[in-house]
Amino acid sequence: MARVVGWTLLDAPRRDASQAAWILHYASWIVARSFTIILLLVLWEALARSGTVSRFMLPPLAPVIERVSDDVASGEFFLNTARTLSRALAGFAIAGVGGIALGMLMVRSALARWFFEPVISAGFPMPKVAFLPIFILWFGVYDMSKIMMVVVDAIFPVITATIVGLQGVEREFIWSARNMGARPREVLWQIMLPAALPQILTGLQVALPIAIVIAIATEMLMGGTGLGGSMLEASRMADSAGVFAGLVEMAVVGYAAIKAMALIRRRLLLWHQETHRPTGI
Repeated sequence: MARVVGWTLLDAPRRDASQAAWILHYASWIVARSFTIILLLVLWEALARSGTVSRFMLPPLAPVIERVSDDVASGEFFLNTARTLSRALAGFAIAGVGGIALGMLMVRSALARWFFEPVISAGFPMPKVAFLPIFILWFGVYDMSKIMMVVVDAIFPVITATIVGLQGVEREFIWSARNMGARPREVLWQIMLPAALPQILTGLQVALPIAIVIAIATEMLMGGTGLGGSMLEASRMADSAGVFAGLVEMAVVGYAAIKAMALIRRRLLLWHQETHRPTGI
């Protein structure tokens, strides 16, 4: 019987049917996962066209999508996204490195824990926007002020996650390593940090959206370029479609960043048991 690339001609209908079933299953999964967003968009369009509110207060989806398309075609969306993410990721990187280092120091040193714990306990719940006028006085209305605001907001969940993760390491692992002659530094880097990595990554996953939100918020408060600055400018010009287009663009960027962080987590934790069970992400 004739063969085509290793499979018989009689297998073609069966293969096409399985491919069609897989595509249908995948499409159904995407729709199910996106149901809430689709429902929200349908309600948005229905409310905008119902006449209950004016189109200036809530424009229909068509002009908003058209505005987003124009921003993408002109490159303005990518330029604003790059500027916002550069500030957010710079602050996030500083907060990540500093938060992990400070958390490790507080776990290893009772003196450091005694010194920093009251500051963290008092600073975690307070509104960090109170520091913005101080940073403006110190750094001016420049990117450094916006980056420092991101650092101040994003560092707290990283510190607490690092402390909780390191303190939650099984004592048996540490005792076994010490009995085998491991030095304190080797215990920290080879036993405690890998064991605490899932918790630390959770803290970083919490800190990343905070960093993006604060970067956009400071752009709105201080002006300038970026997603927040663009949305603020549209509001000042009474450009309703531009304001809602900015909202959609922020949602897309935030969603992509969160998914990217979840992918990085899975890559870093290939050895961990959580990667061997469905997470729903």
